[in-house]
Amino acid sequence: MAFNKIWYTVALGLLLPFSYAHTDFFTSIGHMTDLINTEKDLVVSLKDYIKAEESKLEQIKKWAEKLDQLTDTATKDPEGFLGHPVNAFKLMKRLNTEWGELESLVLKDMSDGFISNMTIQRQFFPNDEDQTGAAKALLRLQDTYNLDTDTLSRGNLPGVKHKSFLTAEDCFELGKIAYTEADYYHTELWMEQALKQLDEGEVSSADKVYILDYLSYAVYQQGDLGKAMMLTKRLLELDPEHQRANGNMKYFEYIMAKEKEANKSSTDLEDQMEKETEVKKKDYLPERRKYEMLCRGEGLKMTPRRQKRLFCRYYDGNRNPRYILGPVKQEDEWDKPRIVRFLDIISDEEIETVKELAKPRLSRATVHDPETGKLTTAHYRVSKSAWLSGYESPVVSRINTRIQDLTGLDVSTAEELQVANYGVGGQYEPHFDFGRKDEPDAFKELGTGNRIATWLFYMSDVSAGGATVFPEVGASVWPKKGTAVFWYNLFPSGEGDYSTRHAACPVLVGNKWVSNKWLHERGQEFRRPCALSELE
Repeated sequence: MAFNKIWYTVALGLLLPFSYAHTDFFTSIGHMTDLINTEKDLVVSLKDYIKAEESKLEQIKKWAEKLDQLTDTATKDPEGFLGHPVNAFKLMKRLNTEWGELESLVLKDMSDGFISNMTIQRQFFPNDEDQTGAAKALLRLQDTYNLDTDTLSRGNLPGVKHKSFLTAEDCFELGKIAYTEADYYHTELWMEQALKQLDEGEVSSADKVYILDYLSYAVYQQGDLGKAMMLTKRLLELDPEHQRANGNMKYFEYIMAKEKEANKSSTDLEDQMEKETEVKKKDYLPERRKYEMLCRGEGLKMTPRRQKRLFCRYYDGNRNPRYILGPVKQEDEWDKPRIVRFLDIISDEEIETVKELAKPRLSRATVHDPETGKLTTAHYRVSKSAWLSGYESPVVSRINTRIQDLTGLDVSTAEELQVANYGVGGQYEPHFDFGRKDEPDAFKELGTGNRIATWLFYMSDVSAGGATVFPEVGASVWPKKGTAVFWYNLFPSGEGDYSTRHAACPVLVGNKWVSNKWLHERGQEFRRPCALSELE
């Protein structure tokens, strides 16, 4: 018997959609899209492997069926069967040659191509840092937008195109990541969600015993001894011999007995302290809470009197020759500090050009460390950025000229155009764009003075989240593709305007692309003359 050859090929070279090594995938949706293509190619490779295995098994199956019939006939009358010389010859041939070929086919490893492909691709895979970063992003979104675990787990988010859900195992993994960060609050939330989904009958590899073990400890760390004991009892019902749970149970009972004695005389005092704490919580609104409220659209609302001072207009850049016949649309977003938005100020074609120029250079965004004076990555800025010079592309040069014409400020001393793409839950927590008095050397190496103003392009719409908020004044500016916002960071006197402290809210759903231009003091002496008062 002759076996047909099985051809199994994988185009390894075609499965490399990008050439850069691992670089914080979770900080940029733009770079994560390449991983989608990588995974798709791996699926194609896997299906080719399955086809090869199926073809191999089909040949073995046909051989077995054929020999089954032949041997059935031969064993009924061995001498009569072998009395035919052709049958005798074919028996010798089968046992000497064809069974050996079958053995080779059975031993043939059809996975070589797939494994080789995986080996090449693995160097471009996300790592533990990416998985942890993406998990923390989900926890950050949960806190910022007041989402309960069930809402996140079921994927019920506003503006989603491709609904997805978390399995009990996924919830367990989120809880474990929170646990390794000593974040027992989120550990409790996600372990409870995992347990809930298992109790509802979800089939999963997640083990209730492990979940209860993490959950009881997380609850205990947060001071709820009674609940910790209840969870430990449930664990012991599932695994009575669980050594750690038995030890914890004895310890919890001991602590509970001690606390009952100590709490007899302190109940009234604790009630009074709780009331005072509640009053403080209502009176005191820290920046973090204001920031999150603004991200949710729950910020301070302007009075009708202030709103009447906000206008929209056609703006010609103070009689700039380029805009006299074709003024641009401008509207006021806020009064103090004055924030204006320019509409239809950058075309879709320009946006795509800027993104294509920036994407190969995107790297983890950095912040200025006031202690070392160096740029460093930070957990409160989750994005990737790239810098584009005017001489690289006519489009970038044209954009720079447009900013100069409409602001009246000299862009020759400005920083290059910065393009940023935000990652999973991408954000930039409250910060100032200008250098404060305690940072005298913030922009010393540039030699162009402080950042006098900020121009920010929105290069994509965002389905949910992603607002630019100003916690000091309660302003929220929402992304709208093709628009740009502008504000001054410094008063005409050169003093910093602390009301411009702002933040980029986490992106809940969607992909956020922005580009910004930081304009500096040098060259503006006659374009924006200094005032006599510090606050003018």
